[in-house]
Amino acid sequence: MNFTGAHILSIEQFQREDVERIFAVADRMAPYGRRQRVTRVLEGAILGNMFFEASTRTRVSFGSAFNLLGGEVRETAGFESSALVKGESLRDTARVLSGFSDVICMRHPQAGSVAEFASASRVPVLNGGDGSNEHPTQALLDLYTIAKELAQRQRSIDGLRIAMIGDLRYGRTVHSLSRLLSLYKNIHVLLISPPELAMPEQYVEQLRSTGAQVTISDQLLANINHVDIVYSTRIQEERFPSREEADLYRGKFRLNQAIYTQHCEPNTVIMHPLPRDSRSAANELDIDLDDNPNLAIFRQTDNGLLVRMALFALVLDVVDQVDSCAQAVRWHSARQL
Repeated sequence: MNFTGAHILSIEQFQREDVERIFAVADRMAPYGRRQRVTRVLEGAILGNMFFEASTRTRVSFGSAFNLLGGEVRETAGFESSALVKGESLRDTARVLSGFSDVICMRHPQAGSVAEFASASRVPVLNGGDGSNEHPTQALLDLYTIAKELAQRQRSIDGLRIAMIGDLRYGRTVHSLSRLLSLYKNIHVLLISPPELAMPEQYVEQLRSTGAQVTISDQLLANINHVDIVYSTRIQEERFPSREEADLYRGKFRLNQAIYTQHCEPNTVIMHPLPRDSRSAANELDIDLDDNPNLAIFRQTDNGLLVRMALFALVLDVVDQVDSCAQAVRWHSARQL
């Protein structure tokens, strides 16, 4: 695809070579993400960060990625602080705010809302998550993490064995990741969830149509013993009709160090899109896994910064100017130690 000026709305936009291009640029962003160098390539540019649904990591990650490229960030968080609460349409909001920004990142609780917004925007729009539909940048950073973790074992993504666990019905991260995996060869995906929270059929069929082997089960322990990646997800309480209904499934698929040691291969990588629900009723990934070197959840967030920097550089067409606008870091940085 031609990234320059493009909206990033769905994994469906990408071919495998596009993903590889993003990852190559993300690799080039590492010195800046690690504060080894500073670049001002986007000096004067403005990111409109519009989050109409709760977010910590994604919102701050997008903002930090833009700042690290030298740009400035203006934020709107929550409906109550926007004109949408007054009845303004998404299209009108898009027309106005795209006049104030050079690129916009948006999260919204309704599926398809970001695409509707983008249709009226005069600048590129990046999807930060639209309801239970998609979360394309999360899928990209997840796959980038998978590629990095496997490379340490002299492996590639082709031939990957991955177990996706938990709320696969409402979890937009697994929807986007499954679409992304369909670009690769000899993939084996184990979908582990309560039947009521199973992966929507459209994503299962897409995987199978591209040759992936898909296993569907509601049994955790029997299905994590021969995988490269265990990808756990949170029960998406905000998508359920009531908290009481969500509570029916909370804590059904927990992973701790004892289960990992007994049932997983020694180098199985543990991933989670975060936030992990650490409340006692859920405790999806026990804190006793925090010392496990194969727990990659915080490497995921670090990688997310690089991937989002790469997307900004590609969409705003500054990839080849990043290094020429660079200088040394002038402050003390623990990352350099």
